[in-house]
Amino acid sequence: MRFVLDASTVGVLIIAALLIIAIVVLFTFVPVMLWISALSSGVRISIFTLIGMRLRRVIPRRVIDPLIKATKAGLDLHTNQLESHYLAGGNVDRVVNALIAAHRANIDLTFARAAAIDLAGRDVLEAVQMSVNPKVIETPYIAGVAINGIEVKVKARITVRANIDRLVGGAGEETVIARVGEGVVSTIGASQTHKDVLKNPDTISKTVLEKGLDAGTAFEILSIDIADVDVGKNIGAFLQTEQAEADKNIAQAKAEERRAMAVANEQEMRARVEEMRAKVVEAESEVPLAMAAALKSGKLGVMDYMNYNNIKADTEMRHSFGKQENSDNTSGDEYK
Repeated sequence: MRFVLDASTVGVLIIAALLIIAIVVLFTFVPVMLWISALSSGVRISIFTLIGMRLRRVIPRRVIDPLIKATKAGLDLHTNQLESHYLAGGNVDRVVNALIAAHRANIDLTFARAAAIDLAGRDVLEAVQMSVNPKVIETPYIAGVAINGIEVKVKARITVRANIDRLVGGAGEETVIARVGEGVVSTIGASQTHKDVLKNPDTISKTVLEKGLDAGTAFEILSIDIADVDVGKNIGAFLQTEQAEADKNIAQAKAEERRAMAVANEQEMRARVEEMRAKVVEAESEVPLAMAAALKSGKLGVMDYMNYNNIKADTEMRHSFGKQENSDNTSGDEYK
């Protein structure tokens, strides 16, 4: 059995197919359901505005859904504001949630400031929540040394609240912790003894709070509480020991220097003694020559020469006796 389609039937089928394709393209490119949802929520927006968002490469749902939430919360926002923030790379949903939270908590926060905070890289919603519910920052152990040289370790808890006016350009938690640590160290260093710190740890928090450490930061310090205080090493005694050891090393070095100089001086004296002995030997070697010249010239007689030899022999004999007595005395002492 064969079905024969005439020209009119084929034309109707083609028109129906084109109509279906047009509807599919329309619902794909134009968010009709989103437009209907916005109108039902009280958000007056034109279908051509949604088409313009598509042309500007803006995802309509990223703008319309936050706008619906804002309208339901009683905020007066416009699509141009949200769309410009989206095009700038911001998180529209987070900004709107922050505005709603600020509105509920009676915090004065405008869309321009919230958008600036979000574009600055800070979590604006977390900042609003921190303004309502302050955050506690716990510092690590901060070591300080009292005047008596005893080390004191302190751990503090800092209760801070976000300062929305200073979120853009304000310093973060690291700066707050560093400033509190500096204040703790200076307060401990001004104490006479470590017992004063252990007795009144609240003086640390009072002194630190008076310094205004939250200036220029994105936070407002509400309180500083001392969580723990421990006694550390005796830094003063350790430094004195190190100084004494250094002084001892210096004294030993100076003593070694003096000993080396003494050894060098001794060697120099020995060299001089040997030099003198050489001169004596040289002088003694000239005596026979002088006597021979005297005999030859007749200034010295034979008897004088004989007497000289006798005296010389007698002197040598006496020297030998003296050396022998010295050796006998030495051997006797060793025997005793």
